[in-house]
Parts: sequence; C-alpha cells; structure tokens
Amino acid sequence: MRVLGIDCGGEYTGYGVVELCSEEELVCLTCGAIRLSPRQPLARRLTRIYDELGILISEHRPGEVAIEEVFYALNVKSALKLGQVRGVAMLAAAAAGLEVAEYSPLTIKSSVVGYGRADKQQVQHMVTRLLRLPEPPEPMDASDALAIAICHLHTAGTLQRQRAAAR
Repeated sequence: MRVLGIDCGGEYTGYGVVELCSEEELVCLTCGAIRLSPRQPLARRLTRIYDELGILISEHRPGEVAIEEVFYALNVKSALKLGQVRGVAMLAAAAAGLEVAEYSPLTIKSSVVGYGRADKQQVQHMVTRLLRLPEPPEPMDASDALAIAICHLHTAGTLQRQRAAAR
C-alpha cells in the first residue's frame, strides 16, 4: 500500500509518499514541500499546488491520499486560504481517481508518537525513526506530511485486520 500524505499550508504545502512494504516495514519514497510565494496571486499559488501534486501522483502512483483536517487558524482569512489549499489538494487526488482520507491532528500525533499533544519536533523525531531515515525530513511540513501518510497506513491496516477478524 502506497500513500501520499499532504500537509496543506498557505506558504508551504508538505508532501510525503510512504509505502508499507511488509506488515512492519514503512519506506519513504519521497518528501518535500511546495514553497509558495505570498507575493503571487492566490490563483497562481493554487494552480502550482494542483500541478505539482499532479506530477507527484503521476510519478509515485499512490493508491490513496491522506490530508490533515482543518483544526485551527489564526484568523478567518487564514482559515479561508487553508480551506482553498485543502480543496485544491483534494481535487488533485480526485482528478487522479484517488480516495482522500482526512485525519485530525490529535489522531495523527497519537498514531505516530503515541501522544496526541506531541510537538512538531517529537513528530519529526518519530517519523525519522519509523522510516529509518538518515536525517530528519526538512522542512517540518514534509515531516508532517509523512506523519499523515503513516497515520493513514496504520489506520487502514487496523481496519483491514478488524474486517478480516469479523469474517
């Protein structure tokens, strides 16, 4: 199972593709962030996100996409921009025929760190360990995107085992 995790943001949109190779082995195929210039018009920034996510989906062929639910914004304007970025990320996935799963920050942190109120450095540390990376993913948005993908892989695996046990 291969998942594209997306951490939506107004200046940086993080991405990470993680594959579950065996029941225990998680492998990072790629990660990074789409850096957006706040000086560009919003429509151009959204187009760039859509285009770059489309390229990532074509190159890495994930089976599913996972993103973080909106949970907090400094103000209404920030919340609207974040919602627009999330909408474009969902559109890129849907245009490629992929399902999109959404997870709360609490669920993501609990799944990756074991503690729902973990800070970004703790998440980054656990992502580095779980994926056996030689160094922490940078920027932090890439680490967050990998955490979202890992959360989805853990959740999907648990649901599959529950369905199999119910049969």
